[in-house]
Amino acid sequence: MTRYEVFLQVVETGSFTKAAHQLGYTQSAVSQNVKALEEELSTALLQRTKNRVELTADGKEYLPYLQALCAAHRRLEGKVLEMHGLQNAVIRIGTFTSVSRSFLPRAMKEFRKLYPMVQFVLDQGEYTTIAQWIKEGRVDFGFLNPDAVSGLETIPLCEDEMMAVLPKNHPLVSHRHIEVKELAQEPFILLGEGEYSVPLNVFRSLSLTPDIRYRVIDDDTIIAMVEQGLGVSALYQLVLRKIDHRNVVIRPIRPVMKRTISLAFRDRKTLPMGARYFVNFLLQNLEQHEIQETL
Repeated sequence: MTRYEVFLQVVETGSFTKAAHQLGYTQSAVSQNVKALEEELSTALLQRTKNRVELTADGKEYLPYLQALCAAHRRLEGKVLEMHGLQNAVIRIGTFTSVSRSFLPRAMKEFRKLYPMVQFVLDQGEYTTIAQWIKEGRVDFGFLNPDAVSGLETIPLCEDEMMAVLPKNHPLVSHRHIEVKELAQEPFILLGEGEYSVPLNVFRSLSLTPDIRYRVIDDDTIIAMVEQGLGVSALYQLVLRKIDHRNVVIRPIRPVMKRTISLAFRDRKTLPMGARYFVNFLLQNLEQHEIQETL
């Protein structure tokens, strides 16, 4: 069924590149699957226009049949999962605040519509801890910054930029964006990210020594400390979209501080059935714009 599903993903996104990203494939693999389907049907199904990929006349004729085939295959997979006990599966995930406050709850909700008896166990941690949990088998897979770990298979999902968080009456509020060197000169509240810290790496790359007064792992606590004028900080956009920050001021940072959020596992092929299907669900059914809307 792979070539049919890949073809439908290209049609839906209008792009080989976007389809590859959402499926976790290379663009070459997507092109090869579409080519194989066209050879199977002995016709061209897609044509490239200026801005996107569109169906040919034959592609439009074949589309409803391919959609019906994939829908039937999904129903068959659902029955197989039911027969194999996925309805009672426990999916263990290592995660951190940005993910557990943004797109993960929605994905879990949508997945449980298909498999209502599936249970989720979320372990909250930071990059190195989550990586260790994955290696030990405590969690089936996790979300992390791939720059912070090694020895795991990863699939990037999105990038998450840091923003400066300032007290309302701070002098830097008048600036449209905040320079990293300006942050380094202020009492700084550092978000705890384990052994790997995006702000610290940026400070070091610019040969800056920040005035770190506090190291805090909880984003809400950092917001409260900034509100009280204890310092300035930098937090991720995914978090800030879900936090009430009416009593602080948010500004972009230059140069940009950001991280990549990726799925990580020891081996995708050997994931437990429930986890494997949820990972595939994340990659295939969550539109990239649904993640980006939270950024």
